[in-house]
Amino acid sequence: MFPEIPDAAQFERQMRWVGRWFNVLPAAEAVQRLQRGDLPARALAITFDDGYADNATLAAPLLRSLGLSATFFVASGVLDGGRMWNDTVIEALRAAAPGTLDLSAIGLGVHEIGDAASRRALALRIIAAIKRDPAALRGERVARIADTVGAPLPDDLMMSSAQVRSLIALGMSVGAHTVTHPILSRIDDGAARSEIERGRDDLEQITGGRVELFAYPNGVPEVDYQARHVQMVRRCGFVAAMSTAHGCAGAGADPFQLPRFTPWDRSPARYGLRMTANLLHNRPVVT
Repeated sequence: MFPEIPDAAQFERQMRWVGRWFNVLPAAEAVQRLQRGDLPARALAITFDDGYADNATLAAPLLRSLGLSATFFVASGVLDGGRMWNDTVIEALRAAAPGTLDLSAIGLGVHEIGDAASRRALALRIIAAIKRDPAALRGERVARIADTVGAPLPDDLMMSSAQVRSLIALGMSVGAHTVTHPILSRIDDGAARSEIERGRDDLEQITGGRVELFAYPNGVPEVDYQARHVQMVRRCGFVAAMSTAHGCAGAGADPFQLPRFTPWDRSPARYGLRMTANLLHNRPVVT
């Protein structure tokens, strides 16, 4: 359904380009050196979000074989058999019988599905429609989609606690990404603080070490998190946090709103050009 997502072979090619062109640093070291003002030229950190199992089974071993490190931001509540809400939508539509799918009872219309393209298109429309719903409403709608389809869904998409620990053994690092991956701006402040703190505490219990980095779920400034959430993260004792605003961090960058972006181009020329263009990208932050 999503052929543009890189498989292991394409990911390896991309990481070989990255390893040749950039000085790849662990994210925590990059943050420290950014603040000290002694980052090397072309410094880059590799990060992953959410906690997918293939991060541990494919990506981390491959990175280690290339001599590269990465930080994995994990939503602790989906470990050990859980599933991200958007994956419930995708996997339900992947498993649905061809024909008419009536979701009008939850305000999502009636749809004809058959081939992979139609399933993909519907999944993207549904995800966009409910992405920023209040968590309880979104959860209810997602559960109704799964119930309507009525097919068994996979329970091995996300890492186990043991796989999180395996990342550390491979020389990688783990960062916090809340418990249930809510849009922080759509929940009350008490719930937001709890999500931020509990996600960190869960991962520290699993890994036995400190978790000092955080990534905002979805991560768009002003839309998915706001200035008060930046202060929550700071007060929780994290040393830095990642957004999904495009750009590169330079002198004076807010360590609690570091930019990130994803180049998925499949040729080295296009991949390199997109990296170069990112240098010029505006970096919105919340204040």
